[in-house]
Amino acid sequence: MLRRITNIFKIPDLRNKILFTLAMLAIYRIGFAIPIPGFDAGKIQEMAASRAGGALGQVAAYLQMFSGGTLDKSSLFGLGIMPYITASIILMLLGEVLPALRKLRQEGQVGYKKIQEYTRYLTVPICVIQAIMYTRMLGNNQFVYEGMEAWAMFMGVVGMTAGTVFLMWVGEQIDEYGIGNGISLLIMAGIVANMPWAIKEVWDKMDLRGGNQAGTYGPTVVVFLIVAFVFVVAGSILITQGQRRIPIQQAKQMRGRKMYGGSRHYLPLRVNHGGVMPIIFASSFMMFPPVIFSWLSRLFSSLGSDAWAERMGSVYQATSPGAYTYEVLYIILIFLFAYFWTTVQFQPKDMAKKLRDSGSFIPGLRPGHRTAEYLETVMARITFFGASFLAFISVTPTVISQSMGVSFQVASFLGGTGLLIVVSVSLDLVQRIESSLIMRNYEGFSDSGRIKGAYT
Repeated sequence: MLRRITNIFKIPDLRNKILFTLAMLAIYRIGFAIPIPGFDAGKIQEMAASRAGGALGQVAAYLQMFSGGTLDKSSLFGLGIMPYITASIILMLLGEVLPALRKLRQEGQVGYKKIQEYTRYLTVPICVIQAIMYTRMLGNNQFVYEGMEAWAMFMGVVGMTAGTVFLMWVGEQIDEYGIGNGISLLIMAGIVANMPWAIKEVWDKMDLRGGNQAGTYGPTVVVFLIVAFVFVVAGSILITQGQRRIPIQQAKQMRGRKMYGGSRHYLPLRVNHGGVMPIIFASSFMMFPPVIFSWLSRLFSSLGSDAWAERMGSVYQATSPGAYTYEVLYIILIFLFAYFWTTVQFQPKDMAKKLRDSGSFIPGLRPGHRTAEYLETVMARITFFGASFLAFISVTPTVISQSMGVSFQVASFLGGTGLLIVVSVSLDLVQRIESSLIMRNYEGFSDSGRIKGAYT
């Protein structure tokens, strides 16, 4: 293995790409040390620490995990890359509705570059809106330095917008001159940077003598966390690499006196076709109920309507992270968005048409409508298993936190969605590096050949 890793640095082009990617990620992490001008970062961190165990604190933790930002430290990169992801999702969904965008998607690389340009333009107003909301929240809570009230909000909006635009540029530079998907690597770097803190938290609170003191982790809890970590990593690799291989037969064609075609190959369908996008969608939707009902409870309380304030408070408790109702709704949304995202990304009619035009067919099925129905049925079945695993891995941190008294921040980084993102991006990065090695006649990372997907 050491020899194979050494081979990476023997190839100048691959070595330069990896070093460039590492340099961009280092710049990304350095930017978190630059605070927003005019705001007291110390007071903001104290406020975030006091809310860490509450519903709003868990909502903020989910948001930071998906965005790669740090709202609790009020840095220039506080919004992370989430505005860019939001703009990409909006244009992707509009591409299914607007004929002009759909036509651009069919134009290949030229259309892709045009859509990327529209995504950059849309990212800026989304950044401005989110930065205004964040700075107004800080201003209302008096986190601004004295004498900076007039300029703090303006500098905060401009600074955070510039920070997100810079991160967008860093991700695109990694795509062009580095290796791997730049945006995904930025999100992964934000998650990995917090994992040492989670490990240190477990180490500081570990009590191997078997004491049952509150706030400590006994040997049973520590062993369970290690086993859960290994299990989630193995399951994440399996579900990420899992495929359903559909046999494809190419029709034979007579050209002159020779027979061509007739070869047999496979059409791979991913079990988890949506990746982590269903979890991101579901988490984004579930962030709103706790905030809305908490605000309604305070509003009715201020108006003197104690009965309605109590009702809104009860709904707030039911829709807060960790509550039974919240987890059930969360699982339902994950299933819904898994099928929705698969419907948007996977087009069985277009795929059946391409197979027919290329002279290929699925044995036992007529090309065209019957092939499209079969592909749609198979995709719906395997999506159920992919969504089930996503739902299981999403509620794992909450179950561990509630049943074993482990901090939610620790549980979320030692298992669950964050780990799924890290595993998915790492596998993609390893496969790209391995492809570069094999293309230059070097050995891959596996003795049996290339790292391949698991088949079901």
